[in-house]
Amino acid sequence: MTDASPPPMPSYSPTPQVKKSRTNLITAASAAAVIAAVVGTGMVVVHSSYGSKLTATAKPTGSATETPTPTPSYDEVTADSFTIELRTTKRQCFGTAGCNVTVEPDLTYLGDSEGIDPDTVYEITYEIHGDESGPVIETAQLSDRTSLNYTPSMISTASAGTNVSVEITDVTAQGG
Repeated sequence: MTDASPPPMPSYSPTPQVKKSRTNLITAASAAAVIAAVVGTGMVVVHSSYGSKLTATAKPTGSATETPTPTPSYDEVTADSFTIELRTTKRQCFGTAGCNVTVEPDLTYLGDSEGIDPDTVYEITYEIHGDESGPVIETAQLSDRTSLNYTPSMISTASAGTNVSVEITDVTAQGG
């Protein structure tokens, strides 16, 4: 006779509970803290930069208005505001036939450069005397108070002893 008993059942053992990793939670919390710090710092910076520029004053009526920003005043720049000399950068003489001379303007502002409007470009026109053909008129541009742009001038003199001179004839302001 055969044994009719059921086959033995494997013993039941519950699956041990796996601990959930908290790495994701810590990463998310850290990211949130960094974002909050950046936003908070940005708000403080924006508030301090705008807060110092905008001030309100109380009127006797009780309404508040913005204090106007004073407009800076700059010196009037004219031909008399500068001295000019010529700096010789190249000279080639041909005996009695004269010389080819390359010169550049050397300008000096006679006032405090802080008195010059930094947003204005000044066109300074000057006249060079001593060229065989007559006066040579050139223009230099002064911008940002100290940046001078010009093209060197090449002149031909009658002899090596020719006196070359320069004078400012006009100053015009562009922009600002």
